[in-house]
Amino acid sequence: MKIASIEQFYPAKRMRLVKITTDNGLVGWGETTLEGKPRSTWAAVEELAEYLIGKDPLRIEHHWQHIYRSAFFRGGNVLMTALAGIDQALWDIAGKYYGVPVYALLGGAVRDRIRVYAHWGIRDLSEEGLQAARERLDMLRDKGGYTAFKGGIPGKWRAHEPPERIDQFVECAHTMREWVGPDVELCFDFHGKLTPALAIEVCNEIKGMRPMFVEEPVPQENVDALKLVSDHVPFPIATGERLLSRWEFRQVLEKGAAAYIQPDCSHCGGISELKRIANMAEVYYVHTMPHCAIGPVALSACLQVDAAVPNFFIQEQVDQGLGEGMLVEPWRVRDGYIDLPTRPGLGIEIDEAFLKNTVTYTEELGGEHYYESDGAVADW
Repeated sequence: MKIASIEQFYPAKRMRLVKITTDNGLVGWGETTLEGKPRSTWAAVEELAEYLIGKDPLRIEHHWQHIYRSAFFRGGNVLMTALAGIDQALWDIAGKYYGVPVYALLGGAVRDRIRVYAHWGIRDLSEEGLQAARERLDMLRDKGGYTAFKGGIPGKWRAHEPPERIDQFVECAHTMREWVGPDVELCFDFHGKLTPALAIEVCNEIKGMRPMFVEEPVPQENVDALKLVSDHVPFPIATGERLLSRWEFRQVLEKGAAAYIQPDCSHCGGISELKRIANMAEVYYVHTMPHCAIGPVALSACLQVDAAVPNFFIQEQVDQGLGEGMLVEPWRVRDGYIDLPTRPGLGIEIDEAFLKNTVTYTEELGGEHYYESDGAVADW
């Protein structure tokens, strides 16, 4: 069996797919979505296809090592995302070749179902904002019975914010807790926008509502800054969606800078590397919550690793990720869980008619620029 062709598709915003077909007709799918860099990942996959065509698709580890190590300059978000999508597709082929879900090839399932959380929050306390938040909460409860929700910190936060802005977020957070009650878990994503001092202040303002975690309180480059926040906050801190390999997670784990890590299966090198990162984190008693805010192929890849690693905690997913309109059988959430996949490979079948859509590059996320009030560049 040899790799016969590699195709790419861009059927929806924030959804870039790679399709690998073998000479005996097996097909594997992967997701290479990298927000803000659609042309770059497309070109990277085309370059890697020159190496992969004609190769045995079952030599997954060999191909991973070749792609990662064969050039003098290693890593980077473009290469790791392209590698991730290819790795997912090769595992999909391997599962179909052996007639089993991918997790069976990773050592077998260690759980019977996979807990997920949904995105929900109160953006502002206006009548319109509260009504929109209530409608979405009711929809998510009716549709999936979620027991955990994550909300982003609203607006474009900067290095310093006035007390009024902080008070508004705190009130929104406590209103969320009042609405969902004590049995539902809430967490908040700060998107790496805060300084350590501001992050510590804001986190301590919401400690009474006992959030499940706060995600990316500070930018990802400085692990010591993250450790400083963790040491001064009385609940778990999470990070990792922008870390690209086990080497980038090493310091986070060794310094005890986070209670939970969030590697992204479409950014960190795919199923192969996601499992290695999870296994490494287990040594430090750190649990994994894979990041996944893109499409259903990426979510399907995450679910395979979630099924097989003992230190999995909870899986992120977004509405688009469940695959309505794209998957022949979309993922279903019941009582806050997705049932263990049972079909071979990634466990999905893509409706190829969906792939006839083509999104233009200008529609991709990342075109907007953020600036401080004085005109200085701010984090996106």
